[in-house]
Amino acid sequence: MIARLGSASLAVVVVLSGSGAARAASVQPVPEIMAALGDSISTGFNACGLYVSCPARSWSSGDHREVSSHYLRLSRLSGTLHNLNFAVPGSTSADLLGQVKKAVEAKADYVTILIGAQDACVRTEQAMTPVPTYRARLDRALRELRAGMPGARVFFASIPDLRRLWRAGKDNALARSFWTLGRICQTMLAKPRSAKRADKERRARVRERVMAYNREAARACAAYGPACRTDGGAVFSFPFTLDHVSKWDYFHPSTAGQRVLAEQTYARGFDWLDPR
Repeated sequence: MIARLGSASLAVVVVLSGSGAARAASVQPVPEIMAALGDSISTGFNACGLYVSCPARSWSSGDHREVSSHYLRLSRLSGTLHNLNFAVPGSTSADLLGQVKKAVEAKADYVTILIGAQDACVRTEQAMTPVPTYRARLDRALRELRAGMPGARVFFASIPDLRRLWRAGKDNALARSFWTLGRICQTMLAKPRSAKRADKERRARVRERVMAYNREAARACAAYGPACRTDGGAVFSFPFTLDHVSKWDYFHPSTAGQRVLAEQTYARGFDWLDPR
């Protein structure tokens, strides 16, 4: 990355908590190059058209005013920020290392990562990525990033709650049709109207797998150090509705959904130093 954290002074502000205890929070220099890493969510897939990526509407690196992405918010602090998007639809945690290598080559000093939905959204539960494998892939990718760009800042967004999506759309005929005909996320969305015990338990297990991925992402971030932040589960916990989901597939975030992603994540990210 182009950010020169070795020479840039990190301002430290002291914030007094309600109990009077002091805590230090690092204020970060605004990045010069940012990159979005992950899957179709970060490419803005189906946010502007039928089965196409809409990178301009990405919650991370997009430049569409309606979304108010990380990139646009940071651009208000620095007019020289460059935005890149190396996310690829269908990517799983196995693809993160390759994306990180592209970010390192581009010298990105701020990367956002949202990866894991496709590790859980497969045909069968047995095909879901094991949790230790998911964690090992994140650790390897972060080691690569640290080696190539030692000063890089990282932000992890939590994987959305797939069971919430099922609940939001299970009584909608169009949503059920898209999920069934498109075989979308069958581990969670197969037999959407079934109230059988086996299907309830299947959905609960898939949700627990997503929660486990989010826990491991948070732990990997903590191991990376102070230059990494997470949303603290805000995306997973957000009570989204079908209004936040693309009507092209009833699965990916719509423009409104991308805006929510941007709001929920940016508010829990870094405190950036306003150069003005």
